[in-house]
Amino acid sequence: MLKRRTLLATGAAALTPLALPAAFAQRRKDALVIGLTLEPTGLDPTAKAGAEIAEVVLYTVFETLTKINSDGSVTPLLAERWDISPDLKTYTFKLRQGVKFQNGEPFNAQSVKFSFDRAAAANSTNKDKRTFTNIATQVVDEHTVVLINKEIEPDLLFLLGQASAILVEPRTVDTNATKPVGTGPYRLDSWAKGSGIVLAKWDGWRNASAVQIRKASFRFISEPAAQTTALLSGDVDLFPHASVSRSLPQFENDKRFQIVFNASRGKTILAINNKRKPLDDVRVRRAIAAAIDRKAVIEAAVDGRGIPIGSHYVPGAPGYVDTTGVNPFDIEKAKKLLAEAGVKTPLELDLVLPPPPYARQGGELIAAQLAKIGIVAKIQNVEWAQWISGTYGNKNYDLSLILHVEPFDLVNYTKPEYYWGYQSAKFNELFDKARNAPRPADRLRYLGDAQRLLAEDSANVFLFQPQFITVASRNLRGLWKDAPIFVNDIAALSWA
Repeated sequence: MLKRRTLLATGAAALTPLALPAAFAQRRKDALVIGLTLEPTGLDPTAKAGAEIAEVVLYTVFETLTKINSDGSVTPLLAERWDISPDLKTYTFKLRQGVKFQNGEPFNAQSVKFSFDRAAAANSTNKDKRTFTNIATQVVDEHTVVLINKEIEPDLLFLLGQASAILVEPRTVDTNATKPVGTGPYRLDSWAKGSGIVLAKWDGWRNASAVQIRKASFRFISEPAAQTTALLSGDVDLFPHASVSRSLPQFENDKRFQIVFNASRGKTILAINNKRKPLDDVRVRRAIAAAIDRKAVIEAAVDGRGIPIGSHYVPGAPGYVDTTGVNPFDIEKAKKLLAEAGVKTPLELDLVLPPPPYARQGGELIAAQLAKIGIVAKIQNVEWAQWISGTYGNKNYDLSLILHVEPFDLVNYTKPEYYWGYQSAKFNELFDKARNAPRPADRLRYLGDAQRLLAEDSANVFLFQPQFITVASRNLRGLWKDAPIFVNDIAALSWA
């Protein structure tokens, strides 16, 4: 198991110390510059998938009923408290009073009903639409709302703290992608496409006096070397899940920085389009899995900072079972499976790679590994907006290397319309049993069975759980220790 720790670099620097850059000396102590690998395709997390949207707007511009914390716990946010019925299907929320949206409109129970009904509507593009179609929202009074679930959802309080569950003001929903309006402590100040986003403190927030960062600027830097340079030069104060493992000693030996190794619930997978031939044959998918050496991919993609996984579930998650032995690395077995499936080689498949370094670096190795069994993986490097629209949206791909960061996303395997197109009545039955099991022990057992089934079906090639690296100025306080979700809780940050 990888160490999960927070380091403050101390002692004499192994490298010649850098002179203090002007950016460090002149940075106002109520301002912050954050580096991100990907630029959002829009700022409405209910309209599109993509964790990079939440990194900018969740808990900053938009808020939710509940709040997810660094340790994965859930606490009140726009809800002050809640009660859960004995059958675990009815949740009664008492809302904060006196809350307003940034356009001056009041936040109330009607706001919750509008937001959740919209998320469940037939034309909804919310990535968690199924969660909301399971909910009937009833307004009791101005500050009391009841959610009635058709089925038990044990993780509902956590799901209601994710970006897909933001509360929106009805008159602004059509423009939230470019001019977001929420109830949070920050407002959008500017967005220079391709360059950066600036958020400014909203003095109308209910607890504005506690917010110390008045201006937060996001810069989008995808290349690892450029990320390192931006940090060392002082142009960036904070870089969550930075791709700097190869230059880590520079930060460990520099007293200006602190390093946080973030535990995550992320799953890095080689996504397989189960709807395309010959990938609709389980023997072909198993052959692809058997051709890939997970440990070698971890070294190539993230410099060894990852834990092998065999299903869409990670160590540390409730009910985790080790399935890495279901489809072990075995070149001869892979060749045999392709022959059994009647596949003639060379077999050409598209391998779509989004911009993050783990994908570009790991994808090159995966292509080389697949070549050993006669599969020609034609690499297509695409920008993030292209991946979202073409790969995720239009399912225009054969294979794609991608990181899924949401903790509770097994539900996506019950959606035949999801971009990998997996469909299994047996999996659906297991998932429903897990969700509705009254006893926790039964739920965990069904979750284990579901993990084994995904591994046996080779629904995707499950590669590794990443360990993220956050690098920040030594004097920045309030950083999250771990990363159960991708979010930047800027209102909780301050300069020492």
